[in-house]
Amino acid sequence: MGFLKKDPLQNRPSRVYIDFAPARISNEVPSSLELGSKGYKIRVGQFDSNTVRVVVEGINLCYHKVFKLDFPFRFQIELYEEKSVTSQGMQPLTVVIDPGHGGKDPGAIGPTGLKEKDVVLKVAKILREKVEKRLGWRVILTRENDDFLPLEKRTEIANKVGGDLFISIHCNASYNRVQKGVETYFLSFTTDREALRLAARENGVPLSKIDALQLILYDLMLRAKVDESEKLASLVQTSLINTLNNPHNHTPDLGVKRAPFIVLVGAKMPSILVEIGFISNPEEERKLKDDSYLEKIAEGILYGLENYAKSYLTPKLFTGGYSN
Repeated sequence: MGFLKKDPLQNRPSRVYIDFAPARISNEVPSSLELGSKGYKIRVGQFDSNTVRVVVEGINLCYHKVFKLDFPFRFQIELYEEKSVTSQGMQPLTVVIDPGHGGKDPGAIGPTGLKEKDVVLKVAKILREKVEKRLGWRVILTRENDDFLPLEKRTEIANKVGGDLFISIHCNASYNRVQKGVETYFLSFTTDREALRLAARENGVPLSKIDALQLILYDLMLRAKVDESEKLASLVQTSLINTLNNPHNHTPDLGVKRAPFIVLVGAKMPSILVEIGFISNPEEERKLKDDSYLEKIAEGILYGLENYAKSYLTPKLFTGGYSN
């Protein structure tokens, strides 16, 4: 792997190259590919009998990151243009968005068959677009498609890519079909039976196992960013409620709560789990089918992220733009 700066004399743009060995090119792989509207180009060639070289080139490319991800297995290349680095030399924030469930795990299912895994993936992709365009931050999704991903792998991805914030998005469910509203969680102990019930469901374990789990989490909690996570949860919850509520819609504010969610364990950054509504409630299930409502949910989370950055992060980290 390497990086070559642009060479005006030879009219060569900046470029990143990655060698894969042992490897051979399939006849089905195109030799070149244009990437988006920013003038990036990908070239693939058989560098030698045992090595395939992939080259990504762009006129304003000045910085890059390459890392391996699983589920599905892939290499991801992050490209930064010259305008993407601030005058202080800082990189933009990295936000990891985790659409809950996926693949063989549908999550909660609504009265008409709407699946949690599909709703939260939609919201995650909308939120990614908004964060990149509005804030200029780098955004990583733990899953891009309907793939199954073990809970512990989600924060592992966040840690591997150097995430600054981690947000897991879910839909709630209750045997009480009247129950509705939005709530946001951070990782901590609790005696709230409803929070423990929800944690048991999201963790995929019986409620009887949760008390033992809370004891196991004790050492981990001592090193977790609990205070920062609580602040992030509070701002996201407030922004969500303010964005969703208007004269034509009332979403109950169920507040900020603590619970032992496995999906938040091990995160080295402020991390929260957002329950965007009760898919088990017929009225909220109907709203969760509406793309314009999902846009509002993403907008609310976006405002919460922006407010957290302005309130608790230094100006250096908050500035800067990210381009792909």
